[in-house]
Amino acid sequence: MSHQGCVVWLTGLPGSGKTTIARALEAELRTEGVPVEVLDGDEIRAALSPELGFSPADRELHNRRVIFLAKLLSRNGVVAIVSLISPYRAVRDAAREELGRFVEVWVKCSIEECIRRDPKGHYRRALSGQNAQMTGVQAPYEPPERAELVADTEQWSVERCVAEICGVVAASGYLPPRGLAPRGLAQ
Repeated sequence: MSHQGCVVWLTGLPGSGKTTIARALEAELRTEGVPVEVLDGDEIRAALSPELGFSPADRELHNRRVIFLAKLLSRNGVVAIVSLISPYRAVRDAAREELGRFVEVWVKCSIEECIRRDPKGHYRRALSGQNAQMTGVQAPYEPPERAELVADTEQWSVERCVAEICGVVAASGYLPPRGLAPRGLAQ
């Protein structure tokens, strides 16, 4: 069975668990021999978009750059796991349209829990007035309306999130059944 690439797009508030889930999903797919890459929003911003701020136009441009990278990877047989706040529904819908083989996962977590977690101190800075464009505080986050999966990280473990995502991706026909991926393709 030949493998075709796809994009698993993890969207959610800062601190919801996108990167943690993306890295765990990456590890799981690699053990199955599936070629996979994580496109983490913070890493891509640092490498390819350092000149961009956090205005709506800059956020959209950053997201479009990630869409382009995801398209390159997926059309070459790689499962591209995008871990990106991607706060605007229209940009995620454009990604779905452009990428085709696309699974949207809403990494759902209440703003209160994200503030409690605050792994990078972004909320602390935003609430003290040091960051005036924080998604979920001063800047909007538009939850998905048609995500293939809602992964509630206040209720689900990372392991359950990964298992559920793998199930949805396999059911969509984008992965072979578990344990049947060709070996030796991991990158």
